Amino acid sequence: MQKTDLLHTTVDHYDIKAVNVVPMIDMMEKTAFQARNLARAAKIVDEMVNDKDCGIILTLAGSLISAGQKGIILDMMRSNMVDSIVSTGANIVDQDFFEALGYRHYQGSPFASDNDLRERHIDRIYDTYINEDELRVCDDTIREIAEALDPRAYSSREFIMEMGRYLDKKFPKADSIVLEAYRRGIPIFCPAFSDCSAGFGLVFHQVARQQAGKPYVAIDSVADFRELTQIKIESGVTGLIMLGGGVPKNFVQDIVVSAEFLGYEADMHKYAVQLTVADERDGALSGSTLKEANSWGKVDLAKEQMVFGEATVTFPLIAGYAYHKGSWKNRKARNFAEIFAKPSTLKAEGYSELAAK
Repeated sequence: MQKTDLLHTTVDHYDIKAVNVVPMIDMMEKTAFQARNLARAAKIVDEMVNDKDCGIILTLAGSLISAGQKGIILDMMRSNMVDSIVSTGANIVDQDFFEALGYRHYQGSPFASDNDLRERHIDRIYDTYINEDELRVCDDTIREIAEALDPRAYSSREFIMEMGRYLDKKFPKADSIVLEAYRRGIPIFCPAFSDCSAGFGLVFHQVARQQAGKPYVAIDSVADFRELTQIKIESGVTGLIMLGGGVPKNFVQDIVVSAEFLGYEADMHKYAVQLTVADERDGALSGSTLKEANSWGKVDLAKEQMVFGEATVTFPLIAGYAYHKGSWKNRKARNFAEIFAKPSTLKAEGYSELAAK
């Protein structure tokens, strides 16, 4: 079997505009178990979209873009339902940016011989295939972007903005989260940015620069934390839509505590919805409930809902409900990127008092 025999059926992206799921979600509200939880979550998302004071943060963990979820996220961004994104690097670089360069993900099989796939330079994500040779081009494009920047430390938001600028020049017609965020002023943060194709490109960049005795680009994860804390402080009211858990989930919840640590009076996240398949009983982060987060002072309990179900099933329904309810039509874009176009006004006044206690 040739490589082209395996890479032939592309993964297509959901179009939530095509089907009005509102009547079905309304029926689910009158049922039980996860159907009722999903209906409540959908209504909470619609409520946060309808709240003119609320800044909405979307978190992405797990393999989502490769699984056909990109169109949903783009529709939400274009409908002013997302003001900032916190993601794993894989979703942003290996998957979205990768597709923006003209490449695709392909339907495959979880029962394929992984040794045969490796010999053909095909990477597998459960039942999805990626052409490793094309992914190497993505890695090298990240290196190319880094080479063109002034050698200093960048937050992941800053670097991803440069990725958007690159796409705007080279691939302006791409359907891309990175490109859409660049054009709409929607900051994207990847707290573990190097844990993806970006890492390979940046490692090559740094090693080559070290060999030449030159300074290099680095990613400052503390700057990510500081900048997202600033969004929390300036936004005030915030709502979370969390797909999966992991680092993006904890990172975005922690900004409430970070703001308080600096001495600001920061309200807990007013709205929070999490879609996950993880269990809470082992104490792991991805399955820890939003009620548990309340004990840490991160999430208000009035408008929170866990939905235990796989995101490629639950996310289209919840996003589709919010889209077809139409509350977004009266919502203005927040353009949080403007916050970072001017010098930071953050002050650290709380640490000494906390330490004294």
